[in-house]
Amino acid sequence: MTSMTANGMTAVRADLSAHTVTVEHVPIPEPGEGEIRIAVKAAGVCLSDVHLVDGSIAPQFLEGSVVTLGHEVAGIVDSLGPGVTGPEVGTRVLLQAGHQTPEGRILTRGVDYDGGYAQYTVARAETVVPIPDSLPFEQAAIIPDAVSTPWAAVSTTAHIHAGESAGVWGLGGLGAHAVQLLRMSGAAPIIAIDPLPAARDRALALGADAVASPDEALDVIATLSPGGLDAAFDFAGVGPVRTQALRALGVHGRLVVVGLAGQGFEIESDTTFAFKGQAVLGNYGSEGTHVRELVHLLEYHRVDFSTSVSGTFPLTEAPAVIERLARKESNPIRFVLLP
Repeated sequence: MTSMTANGMTAVRADLSAHTVTVEHVPIPEPGEGEIRIAVKAAGVCLSDVHLVDGSIAPQFLEGSVVTLGHEVAGIVDSLGPGVTGPEVGTRVLLQAGHQTPEGRILTRGVDYDGGYAQYTVARAETVVPIPDSLPFEQAAIIPDAVSTPWAAVSTTAHIHAGESAGVWGLGGLGAHAVQLLRMSGAAPIIAIDPLPAARDRALALGADAVASPDEALDVIATLSPGGLDAAFDFAGVGPVRTQALRALGVHGRLVVVGLAGQGFEIESDTTFAFKGQAVLGNYGSEGTHVRELVHLLEYHRVDFSTSVSGTFPLTEAPAVIERLARKESNPIRFVLLP
């Protein structure tokens, strides 16, 4: 466990100009107008944290170049700022991954402002979601992003209907949950594609109807969904994946781009794309409604993410954990930090 004094706390800070991550002693934040302070109990480690540190993605609205990482956060309400009436101190909560400003800017926690790799963090009151006692903090923490992003992609962006065929490229933290959520939504068949055999095996255990390596993908899709896919999901953020996924689409098929790596891609044939009435859709994160829906579904046991936590670690080990995730060591769904 990390230590805390009356004058400060432990936080994991990323210097985005130097591409470094350090564990530091910083002041405990005070909640401002409309804010709530949370005593953090768990924080998920996301691949976008890796990309933020290595410079593959960059914040749009961060002031300066140093930020406390962490956009997947759960904990206990510790203090209410001016003008806030609830939830009450002591309430178990998770935090949505960011918020929208009155000017329309979408700000991401741990990217555009300080996040939850810390013993305490502050959040806009409207982003704080109470959770039931039955939901462990380490599972609750990963709902914003690791689960809510694929849920938004499946339910809102792709508008998946029962019986539609779906392909999932990239079976890490987001893709593994997408397989579960597609199955819950009635998609059939679900074909999961990843170069790692262990990731493919996991996808089968989570509900995929078939799995394939990238080299096998188009043949497997042609066999199980001869007319092409109704929906293809890119959770890998890699150009060749998008090219292959577009080739796999059927009439009125849609490619949903979720994985981010700051890269572009091309549509090989505008004629085929137009003739088949296909679409490319972007999905960045999720809305508060998606987070609340997932908490509700978990409370009523419609989904189960108990196997999603691949390991828990003290906050002070965050730099090493981020490196492990960058190497995809142990093929994790989600590593979780416990302040």
